[in-house]
Amino acid sequence: MIRPIRVFIDKDLDLTPEIEYLISKVKPTPETVADSRPVYDLINQADDPVGFAKKVLYITSNKGALIRQCPGTSYYTCCDYTILHCGTFCTMDCSYCILQAYFHPPVLQYFAGFDQYSAALDPIFEGDTILRIGTGEYTDSLIWEPVSLMPKFLVEKFAAQDRAVLELKTKTVNIDTLLDLDHNQKTILSWSVNTPEIIASQERDTASLAARLKAAAKAVSKGFRVAFHFDPIFLYPGCETAYEKVIEAIFDHVSPKDVVWISIGTFRFMPHLKFIIEARFPDSTIPYGEFITGLDNKMRYFKPLRIAIYQRLAAVFRQLAPNVAVYFCMEDEEVWMKTFGFFPGKPKALAHILDRAAADRCGLDNRLL
Repeated sequence: MIRPIRVFIDKDLDLTPEIEYLISKVKPTPETVADSRPVYDLINQADDPVGFAKKVLYITSNKGALIRQCPGTSYYTCCDYTILHCGTFCTMDCSYCILQAYFHPPVLQYFAGFDQYSAALDPIFEGDTILRIGTGEYTDSLIWEPVSLMPKFLVEKFAAQDRAVLELKTKTVNIDTLLDLDHNQKTILSWSVNTPEIIASQERDTASLAARLKAAAKAVSKGFRVAFHFDPIFLYPGCETAYEKVIEAIFDHVSPKDVVWISIGTFRFMPHLKFIIEARFPDSTIPYGEFITGLDNKMRYFKPLRIAIYQRLAAVFRQLAPNVAVYFCMEDEEVWMKTFGFFPGKPKALAHILDRAAADRCGLDNRLL
């Protein structure tokens, strides 16, 4: 939940119903600022800027591009995801979170302005391509649901077209205000999942696995399509069996026909994230696995170890959900071939697989494929 101890708002923002609703849901009263510098300075002065930033909310507008392409790398296969940049940072506190190292400093920002979002999305909705759009790249999509009208606005906005799907990715169970909306199956509610051991030890203030899966079942009962992301997967004694049980639990709660896609990827991180984890999570052992430097200069598990866990999980997916699109987030040809027996190496090949899954499950215009 968003429970800030300080709230700031740009002085140039009009008090629209959107902002008035947000202010009514959070405390304390917002402090007006001319720009972001007082917010940054306050956070940077804290002993733990990352932890303190989770308690400071900055209501502002997006000064850059609202629509962005996923920042993949040419060395590993990317799914060509499209990002709707509606906020930054998160109130939950996962030890491995890349946002701790990505922002300098991290700031919990809410980008207001429904008119701006409409202006950015309307051309997409009138275009001649299918797009998969998500808000969960730089924030958790649904930490905002209890305090903001943004998720409701986006669900209803996407429901009125057949060119794009909206994916709201979360580790929360904040879906109650969305369940009775006329979503037209154009919103995918998706959950990052992990083993109960990892959730308990590395994902502070997140919902339990059982709670996430219960929420997914509730979403499906209201006609929503769902998705799941095994990313990051951690290697530890007994992890293979633990992750297999997570897959089994998913399909105990939802039918494969209601799942649009599932991504898998092992823990990878920028080298300097290790020092942040060591400082903020001194009991965590996750930075001390068998890592090598990948082609993208991120630390990755030794490739044979990655392939071994992937092959175990792929076998379970083939058994329980053979028609669900399961794909790698940022892996190379060898990993794809040794796990799935094929490699979507041509430009946009993986994107086409996922676009088709979205069209089939969510009723997009398949003439655009």
